[in-house]
Amino acid sequence: MPPRGRPPHPSRARSRTAAPALSSAPSAPEPTESRKLFRVAGLAAVSALFTHEPERVERLFFDERLKPAVGAFCKAMAAARKPYRMVEAEELAKVAGTVLHGGVVALMAPRTLPLFDTEAARRATEPLLILDGVGNPHNLGAILRTAAFFGLPRVLVSDHPGQALPSEAAYRVAEGGFEWVALERAPALPAVLKRLRTSHRVFGTALDQTRPTVDAGALTGWRGKQGVKPPAVVLGNEEDGIPPATLAACEAVLTIPGSGRVQSLNVAATAAILIHALAAG
Repeated sequence: MPPRGRPPHPSRARSRTAAPALSSAPSAPEPTESRKLFRVAGLAAVSALFTHEPERVERLFFDERLKPAVGAFCKAMAAARKPYRMVEAEELAKVAGTVLHGGVVALMAPRTLPLFDTEAARRATEPLLILDGVGNPHNLGAILRTAAFFGLPRVLVSDHPGQALPSEAAYRVAEGGFEWVALERAPALPAVLKRLRTSHRVFGTALDQTRPTVDAGALTGWRGKQGVKPPAVVLGNEEDGIPPATLAACEAVLTIPGSGRVQSLNVAATAAILIHALAAG
């Protein structure tokens, strides 16, 4: 029997795995070791990870009810000589750091966000969604999920000190969205927007009564039209909105008209409306 507090070696748990475990595979990581890797939880997120970048997965853990669904993942891990294990619910929660793990957890090395290439964006002529200070990781995850659902290819994040970046919580909410949407950094955003205006029409979302505003309909009708620029839309912080310097770099202010009963929408709900319009073109 293994020492108390340590999970059994994979070679002793073969009867519970979806495929034969590698005899040389190490046991489940200790909590300190788990924290060195990025935890991706939930079947949708883990499936997207194996579809796009299976080589990034270093360890895989799942519970018995997910055994039929993760057989292909286990085969991939076995071929790469990386550990995978079926574990009890209590142990899976420890590995995941949460009970909201959806029955499967993949551990991978954290990603670094690539730098946004303005020149490449000019050539691609695709719509853009830009986040400048969206601080809640659940909102970030929801936005990436919506972008993936509607096929928006790229989302940018600024260097705003409050801007949420990819995290385990954001991945969990995104349901695989991070694997389908290119997330890139756009530091010094006002300067980036001024350069981007040569190829895109840049909108800022704000409740600004001092500037003429347009609604989400302004984001459609550009696709396939000669001389019409694709839109780029900036969303700001949940409490304070877009920073003044960023708003000043935008060509137009965009609002979503409502009933007036509440002042505004949650930023993820706003993003969903705008992403739908961006994708429709």
